[in-house]
Amino acid sequence: YHIGIKGIDEKGQRYSALNPDVFYWAHATFFKSTLLAAEKFGGGLTEDQKRQLFDEHIIWYRMYGMSMRPVPKTWEEFQEYWDHMCCNVLENNWAAREVMDLSTMPKHPSLQWVPDPLWRLNLKVMQHFLTFMTVALYDPPVRELMGYTWSPRQEWLHRRFCEVVTVATKVLPKRMLMHPRKRSAFDRATGRLPADSPLVETPARNLPPVEHRGNPMHYCPNVAGG
Repeated sequence: YHIGIKGIDEKGQRYSALNPDVFYWAHATFFKSTLLAAEKFGGGLTEDQKRQLFDEHIIWYRMYGMSMRPVPKTWEEFQEYWDHMCCNVLENNWAAREVMDLSTMPKHPSLQWVPDPLWRLNLKVMQHFLTFMTVALYDPPVRELMGYTWSPRQEWLHRRFCEVVTVATKVLPKRMLMHPRKRSAFDRATGRLPADSPLVETPARNLPPVEHRGNPMHYCPNVAGG
């Protein structure tokens, strides 16, 4: 997927998604997102659990076959690394802004029946929610870098929303809340499904257009109806 993501930025600097420092930073955000999700929506983690997740995120990263040079050696080093990236390395550039812009998001093929005016209204609502939830999880230096403000009222609203989600996750059936792949793995591990059951793949409705299905940049499993 990352091979073709390279070029020269607006400052004339070369960039590549396969640069080990860039590649690890992307992975670090996955790890950090796990911590934030547990903190905000799952009641938090103990220090031992954070250290365990840190160790596991290294095992996960090693599977990519990339250089381990940028990877912090300890949980403490990771925290220093994260703060350094947020305060001194990240940039407010086109890519960082564009990923937050939903204004040109096309309709999913399964939603073509939605009238255009209603779709535009939907995008506006989604945009507000995306911005609110994303900025809430930014480190303060990143908020400042990207030009966002965060008021005590916004913080209060975000905390209340997180509390509602946390309660819902404790009340609703555990399996209902799982992603289909996680649910399948959980069922295999607990004996609900045979251990050799086929892995769950995305349904055909989520596949890219036919002309792009041979492109290795896209996840495109061989599924029924695809």
